[in-house]
Amino acid sequence: MVLEFAVSDRSSVGLEWELALVDADSGTLRQVAPAVIDAVADDVRHRYVKPEFLRNTVEVISDVRRTVPEAIADLERGIAAIHDATGPMRVDLMGAGTHPFAHWSQQKVTDKKRYATVVDRAQVVGRQQIVYGVHAHVGIEDRAKVLPIVNSLLVYLPYLQVLSASSPFFGGDDTGYASMRTMIFQQLPTAGLPYQFGAWSELERYVADMLHTGVIDDFTEVRWDVRPAPHFGTVEVRICDGTSNTLELAALGALVHCLVEHLSTLLDEGRPLPTMPAWFVHENKWRAARYGTDAIIILDDAGEEELVTDALPRLLTTLEPVAERLGCAAELDGVREIVRRGASYQRQREVARAHGGGPAALEAVVASLVAELHAGRPLPAAA
Repeated sequence: MVLEFAVSDRSSVGLEWELALVDADSGTLRQVAPAVIDAVADDVRHRYVKPEFLRNTVEVISDVRRTVPEAIADLERGIAAIHDATGPMRVDLMGAGTHPFAHWSQQKVTDKKRYATVVDRAQVVGRQQIVYGVHAHVGIEDRAKVLPIVNSLLVYLPYLQVLSASSPFFGGDDTGYASMRTMIFQQLPTAGLPYQFGAWSELERYVADMLHTGVIDDFTEVRWDVRPAPHFGTVEVRICDGTSNTLELAALGALVHCLVEHLSTLLDEGRPLPTMPAWFVHENKWRAARYGTDAIIILDDAGEEELVTDALPRLLTTLEPVAERLGCAAELDGVREIVRRGASYQRQREVARAHGGGPAALEAVVASLVAELHAGRPLPAAA
């Protein structure tokens, strides 16, 4: 089969942010996404608000933009529209990789054929997907660049996963993971790490085989952590947990934006892109999900290792000139703020400890996540 790759402007950018709808008083999930979508239908900002897999979830999306700040502004317009609709419902928005105490058995799937297919095929694994993520699209002007960039981005996934990790709690328990969302989502049949294809024809063969055997109905059902998005002409990075505030979201978006442009420039200059064996990529993903900022990651195909927070400053130094060109230097610097304040999973555990543990503590965690969304930045834990 032929898998067409759409035309897009180089390093154009788009962001997608999945958010939970929670009760303003108790913090429990509310199944009101259809009502929210209906309420914003006549609002000019409705273009930034979309339904998602579960009825407790809405997604805010940006238009195709030149810079991360422009994309963030679109997301803020969508959030404002949602808040206007949810205020009378006593519903608020929460950003994280998982809801701390909701149980999957009580959640309802959005009435859409593709979502029903996921549950029918994956069964209990499909119904357990009370997870929320951030996706970043970056435009690629030449299809020949797509797979080399996808393969090289796998080296940098642990940085993104650690910085965004925001799902230590699931079903009322501390899972011991920084990103439990990662472990849950990768159980879906076509989710997880991508294959490292060397040629576009290999990807086309994969898609043809998946279609022929009925695994997928179209390529959008391939839910890899990093994937080509042929219908948009982009590379899409999907590894990040949902974030609680726009400062961190902008930092993650800037990091993705700069990484893709950096790798594209290396290709232009005829220089090799960093890669590593699939088994190292797999191990890095697990370490980042389990240990967060305490993860010792594998740096290269030689198997050299380093604490992720020690390796991160070198990466930021490399990307700073790229950020200047892309108009996101301040946003990229937000990565340092995440490390300084602690990633979301660390702040959530701090809030839970400050409130003594137990169900009431997890309600306080939800309240802190809601507060961070309103503030647009990380907040200190308060007893």
